[in-house]
Amino acid sequence: MKALSRLAIPTTLALAAAGAHAQSSVTLYGIVDAGIAYVHNAQGTGGVNQSTLVKFSSGNLSGSRWGLKGTEDLGGGLSAIFQLENGFNVGTGALGQGSREFGRKAIVGLASNTFGTLTLGRQYDPLVDLVQPLTEDGPFGGVFGTPGDLDNYDNSLRVSNSLKYTSPLIAGLQFEALYALGGVAGATGNGQTYSFGAGYANGPLSLAAGYFFANGGNTLTSGVRTWTSSSDSLFNTVINQGFASANSIQIVRAGGEYAIGAVTFGLAYSNTQYGSDAFSAFHETAKFNNGSAFVNYQFTPALRAGVGYNYTSLTGPASAHYNQVNLGGDFALSKRTELYALAGYQKASGHTLGTNGKAVAAQASIGDFGVSSGTDTQELVAVGIRHKF
Repeated sequence: MKALSRLAIPTTLALAAAGAHAQSSVTLYGIVDAGIAYVHNAQGTGGVNQSTLVKFSSGNLSGSRWGLKGTEDLGGGLSAIFQLENGFNVGTGALGQGSREFGRKAIVGLASNTFGTLTLGRQYDPLVDLVQPLTEDGPFGGVFGTPGDLDNYDNSLRVSNSLKYTSPLIAGLQFEALYALGGVAGATGNGQTYSFGAGYANGPLSLAAGYFFANGGNTLTSGVRTWTSSSDSLFNTVINQGFASANSIQIVRAGGEYAIGAVTFGLAYSNTQYGSDAFSAFHETAKFNNGSAFVNYQFTPALRAGVGYNYTSLTGPASAHYNQVNLGGDFALSKRTELYALAGYQKASGHTLGTNGKAVAAQASIGDFGVSSGTDTQELVAVGIRHKF
């Protein structure tokens, strides 16, 4: 009997462990996206214009990444979840998102079938989750994006040290809210971020809108603010780098799309404001208004093409206008691998601010591609391959 008991105990434990393991899962996934890009009007070293740039280009449709995500069933419709996602450059192997190990996403939380999902960590804001999928960024990436990604059209910005609630889907309606702590002793508002949004889908129609606010923190360099917020910076190109000393970013975005058979139409609008104070290099709120439209056509199950138009205006401390037209197409070789081609043209006019806060002629810089032109026009063509695993 003693021998049988000694055998029964470890057997029972093994069965219990097997049952617990069956209720948990971990998935490895990723995207590898690479191609070659040609840019006409690209600024060279030292600000010298060069008429042609041919470069290896990583992440044209989607940022290259690998990640782990998992879930554990806690019973009663409640699960523990996590996700760790790393971004990288295919051409060099370098880490993305400021060389963070998991710069794209790092979260842990609880998900309930009844009450929704609460996540903590570094993550996307509600506008990215709800509005971005209804823009041309979804199928064709940041080349179609707002010039300089000044309104986070292509999710250049992520939010660290944040808590986010996502509601369950109720009759096609879903909403999200996010708050991120600034972490400054005695000054709760410094560096904080908050955002909320809602989306609705019913048959061929999808709509979404939301609001985002981030405080720039209180770090000064030679008396001028350096952005130190729970949210990343958006001041990465000639389109808006003159506003890097802003004390806040405020974004209102809305978008919608409608599908009729093989055709999908989409419209989007954003109002982005960079606030100023005594520690900013500019002294009037910079307001960017952007409107975009696109049409996509699914020729076959494997072949899709799209065209988009993007108009942006700057008012406040300067006045500038940007007109951009884009074309895109992709061909699926399988469910996980596709070939693509992208093209864009942009015309800039008026004046914006340079890094010193002085007025400079507006330069073209297509979408979120990030190449300065040194001139008021720019053309771009990119071809590549994307594989998902």
